[in-house]
Amino acid sequence: MGLKKYARGFSVTTHESILEMPLGWCHPRLVFVNSMSDLFHPLVPDSFVRRVFEIMNRAFQHTFQVLTKRPERVVSMGDRLTWTSNIWMGTSIESERWLSRLDSIRETGGHVKYLSLEPLLGPLPDLCLEGIDWVIAGGESGPGARKMKEEWVREIRDCCLLENVPFFFKQWGGVHKKRNGRILDGREWNQMPSARTGVDE
Repeated sequence: MGLKKYARGFSVTTHESILEMPLGWCHPRLVFVNSMSDLFHPLVPDSFVRRVFEIMNRAFQHTFQVLTKRPERVVSMGDRLTWTSNIWMGTSIESERWLSRLDSIRETGGHVKYLSLEPLLGPLPDLCLEGIDWVIAGGESGPGARKMKEEWVREIRDCCLLENVPFFFKQWGGVHKKRNGRILDGREWNQMPSARTGVDE
């Protein structure tokens, strides 16, 4: 890591000094917000969350992907946040245990609502994609990675095809994730919603 921002390791830390960086980027970008954290962690103050949303509202040339394991907090703050169409809101669902997050993410104001089924740790036979605009799936990677079964991924892919929801398969994962690749049934699955319309490209 070696950066000042990570001096406290995995302790929750906010960084006011870099909040306005997206305003200085000239060319449109797809920005993954909080790639190593969760904006809606209970230790992140409401005031900071609102400040992040203000920047995303102002930086309208960019598309922001926000991902959380706490969509219920997003819902509770909903009337205090401004949801411009460049804000995508997603939640993580790793197994059936967390399917309840689906109900909460549907209630948010995200222009595009998406699911990150990664790391996928079990089958999701009762996955309902009503109100969902995009699905990402992938296996766990690194030392001690738990195996993901092909039938779990196919079931999700087939559900997406049936419901006309864009499907993105990120990786098979494992200890050697690059070697395992990301081919599913002879092809890569790179579908994404359009940044502005929510229509599959």
